[in-house]
Amino acid sequence: MNVLLLAQDSGASDNMEAATALAIKYGVPIAKALVFLVVAWIVSAWVAGLVRKGMARAGIDETLTKFMGKLAAWGVKIIAIIAALGLFGFETTSLAALLGGAGLAVGLAFQGTLGSFAAGIMLLVFRPFKVGDVVTTVGITAKVFEVGIFSTIFDTPDNRRFIVPNGAIFGSTIENISFHGQRRVDVAVGVDYSADIDRTREVLADAITGIEGVLDDPESAVILTGLGGSSVDWVVRVWVNAADFFAVKERVTRSLKYKLDAAGIGIPYPQMDIHLDHRPSDG
Repeated sequence: MNVLLLAQDSGASDNMEAATALAIKYGVPIAKALVFLVVAWIVSAWVAGLVRKGMARAGIDETLTKFMGKLAAWGVKIIAIIAALGLFGFETTSLAALLGGAGLAVGLAFQGTLGSFAAGIMLLVFRPFKVGDVVTTVGITAKVFEVGIFSTIFDTPDNRRFIVPNGAIFGSTIENISFHGQRRVDVAVGVDYSADIDRTREVLADAITGIEGVLDDPESAVILTGLGGSSVDWVVRVWVNAADFFAVKERVTRSLKYKLDAAGIGIPYPQMDIHLDHRPSDG
């Protein structure tokens, strides 16, 4: 009986020692890893806030600011997870290589999407246009409704919506029509060859005097541009606030027509003279 009790005590002692050894071998690294990950999560939130505040102070778009804050936070978390795995004896070098290979494969599979993503960041950083601007790009002229990470949304004056990948926009010419507060209105006019040039200039200059919306500075101009096939060609230039462009252009065109009619100066339409050669018949 005594021998059996001693054997049982010896087995229990061995089990306790084994459990203690396992606790020391795995419990301590687990505790360290948990503490490390908790600290890393706290640091990631702090880093994300730091990035967002810094970019906000620099005046960078809010969409990009939030995205970069999340990207920085996840970067810290991924590094922390890899480091925590190293506490358990995992070969983090091979894991990093595996992640790099996976990243390369994903990059090749989504190179078009990643290109639009990179272009979206560039558009948000350099800001060639903003929400509400009217721009011409990739063959469309429309108002910017939203600038996203992957695409930009446009609304046309006739209420059509275009969703364009940022890669296409960033790789093309962008005309920001709303960038300047003032715009120049050009109205081309053709008059009869019989009209006196100096008199015509006076009439055109008088036609744009006192029109609502025309700015005094810069000055308006009446310019003789050429001698066309059917008319003497002029261009009338006035400066307006960008918001008044189309309204003032219509007023100027209307006034020019009335003033020319009142002065008896004709606005010709294209004409063609046909000359027929009369040849004697062979008979």
